[in-house]
Amino acid sequence: MPEKEVFVSGVGLHLPPAMPAEEAVRQGLTDEWTVRRTRMRSVCVGTEAGPQMAVRAAREALRHAGAAPHDIDLVLHASSYFQGYDLWAPASYVQREAVGNACLSLAVEQLSNGGMAALELAVAYLRADAGRRGALVTTGDRFCLPGIDRWTTDPGTVLGDGGTAIVLSTEDGFALIRSLVTVSDPTLEKMGRGDDPFATTPLETRTPISVEEPRARLVKEMGMSELIDRLHTGQRAAFEQALLEADVKQEDLDWTVLPHLGRAKMDFQFFSALDLDPERTTWPWGSGVGHLGAGDMFAGLAHLTRTGALRPGRTGALVSAGGGFAWTVAVLEILTAA
Repeated sequence: MPEKEVFVSGVGLHLPPAMPAEEAVRQGLTDEWTVRRTRMRSVCVGTEAGPQMAVRAAREALRHAGAAPHDIDLVLHASSYFQGYDLWAPASYVQREAVGNACLSLAVEQLSNGGMAALELAVAYLRADAGRRGALVTTGDRFCLPGIDRWTTDPGTVLGDGGTAIVLSTEDGFALIRSLVTVSDPTLEKMGRGDDPFATTPLETRTPISVEEPRARLVKEMGMSELIDRLHTGQRAAFEQALLEADVKQEDLDWTVLPHLGRAKMDFQFFSALDLDPERTTWPWGSGVGHLGAGDMFAGLAHLTRTGALRPGRTGALVSAGGGFAWTVAVLEILTAA
């Protein structure tokens, strides 16, 4: 029996105002060398908590999809950082404020791959029961001190604030999910842990958080060449398998949504590793937004929707990666004007 088809029926994006990189240098938040290295033009800086921005994006996505509360059977909310309250369920907040129904709602945490991990879970959930019709997946993060310095916590990546959303349907939509593949390599989870002991409270080990220190310890333990090989192997495996399952050749992709990392990281992980032309990806736009944690994929798709790039008959890919380590790639076929 063939798998139930799942469509993208709506997308939403909420971004706070962007701070130009030159202004960040003027305020002493970063330096010119970091700006030149990352080639980030600006970064979105907000005052709302991640779930608040996710609600704004969710409302837009639901309007875009024309979805009513009874059309949504699952709400998943993904994030990378603190969501505004301790011992709290942000997915339930998103559900209450944006949907208003009583379906299953859950939070998903897989760092930068969290949005795409949630997408895979949502697709599987819809396919598991013939009566399920739709799902809402949101992301939302605000990166700020004392926990995170958006310019230095993860060298080579500038963290931006924002909320994103995507609505899935088993009935119709502007895009068909042709394939969805995840590859994981948990031997790399130590990249986010290093040799630090387990702490008893948040931010106990160091404040602000430093991604570089545990990563450097893993490099010393594993060796740079093996680390690079594992990163490239995982990303390539997910990308190639998604293309294979979608029966699409790489040269047939009309667009590719990528994370909003600094240019050096983009060259290393995507442009060179996957032989992608930067101008046929969303990075030129993302370099003015910043890395939205779990939300870059849905943000890029929303941007393409708003700019009219998603024309019927075109095919594209969402190419994601996140700590753990995990890589998820989806291939979409555009069916109607978005």
